[in-house]
Amino acid sequence: MTTSEPVRGEPDIARVASAFADPRRARVLMALADGRALPAGRLAAEAGIAASTISNHLAVLLDHGLVTVEKHGRHRYYRLSSSEVEGVLEALAGLAPRTPVTSLRQHTRAAALRAARTCYHHLAGRAGVALFQQFLAAGWITGGDGEHHPGATRDRLSAPGRGTHYRLTPDGAAGLAAWHIAPRLLSTERPLRYCVDWTEEAHHLAGPLGAAITTRLFELGWITRGTVPRSVRVTERGRDGLAALTSGSRLSSTG
Repeated sequence: MTTSEPVRGEPDIARVASAFADPRRARVLMALADGRALPAGRLAAEAGIAASTISNHLAVLLDHGLVTVEKHGRHRYYRLSSSEVEGVLEALAGLAPRTPVTSLRQHTRAAALRAARTCYHHLAGRAGVALFQQFLAAGWITGGDGEHHPGATRDRLSAPGRGTHYRLTPDGAAGLAAWHIAPRLLSTERPLRYCVDWTEEAHHLAGPLGAAITTRLFELGWITRGTVPRSVRVTERGRDGLAALTSGSRLSSTG
């Protein structure tokens, strides 16, 4: 006797959207959007609420499957449940109206996110767009100009790109291989994934290759985590290394 699968209706978007709707929970999710696991006390500070009430908001996020929790000793650490949640946050950031900057703290946070941040675990902001442009200028990537052209393609801000077909060139594959990027990611036939950056309105590299390059930047100490959630900081060594990366110098492959 076989058991038939239950008939399922349309996705209940309103139910899951309600978990994002509370500004305190939204700040908790944004604090986790760089992939790190954080304790409840840190999340309470990020959300601007008392530690005694953070558990209620975390319970809602857990119930909706937006975060997971893991126990280390006496402490519980929370992280986003999947990259899809991070994608929703990035998309909402592109759609949401900008709040006025009325304090030095808000200005500092906004400036840090625009300068460099992580998006789906790849580099975004000015640093991510500049790196993509560097690859294009060096002939490591071909297929487009790295710019967002509203109306000319199906692309929209803060979303995976669809309208431009980028590919890695043989020079790019060789250069990234020398930089210790895994060969399986260096196909010159597969289209490269990219995103339309919501602060810069231009393209940055995405997908597995974008994530691997960002991981390598962290490994080398060329970028480090910033104090603002999701923000990263390009170090002095990173500025020198990135400048030399596509110039033929071997500085980039030495670690």
